[in-house]
Amino acid sequence: MRRLRLPTAALRVGLVVAFGVAIGVGSHTFRYAEGLSYLKTDPDACANCHIMQPQYDGWQRASHHTSAVCVDCHLPAEFPAKYVAKLENGWRHGEKFTTQTFDEPLRVGPAGERILEANCRRCHDAVVRDSFGESHGSGLIVDPSHDASLRCTHCHAGVGHGVRALVGGPQSSASRK
Repeated sequence: MRRLRLPTAALRVGLVVAFGVAIGVGSHTFRYAEGLSYLKTDPDACANCHIMQPQYDGWQRASHHTSAVCVDCHLPAEFPAKYVAKLENGWRHGEKFTTQTFDEPLRVGPAGERILEANCRRCHDAVVRDSFGESHGSGLIVDPSHDASLRCTHCHAGVGHGVRALVGGPQSSASRK
């Protein structure tokens, strides 16, 4: 019968040191990146990353400044979905920033566009229903002249940041794919 060998003392010390280094580096990174701030809804947290400063500055000048913060538009309103999206965004943003593989200007991706559209409609449901009727209250507005579905940001691209946030603009079947 073969006997299981326990790690040698040197290996045990090495494992303890590696574990300590991992905890230390992780703690320092979390503190340096102001990790706790991302659990709140303060827009200053979005500006922790200097890449977001133009969006933050634009939001301060835009029409929604007094009524909505970043998470009101860019994260789902429901409890589990909000934190799942926050986790996914945080991971992706951290990865892109660390590896310097992000595009400038920053763009909202397809998942973010869907969240943004749902939040526009959640807050402005009565206006959408009054303007377009019940048939358009829960889905995208169909523009009969362009063979395209319009999102709120198509016409209201500047409400969130005061400048085009690259989520609206001309829509075509090709650009949505």
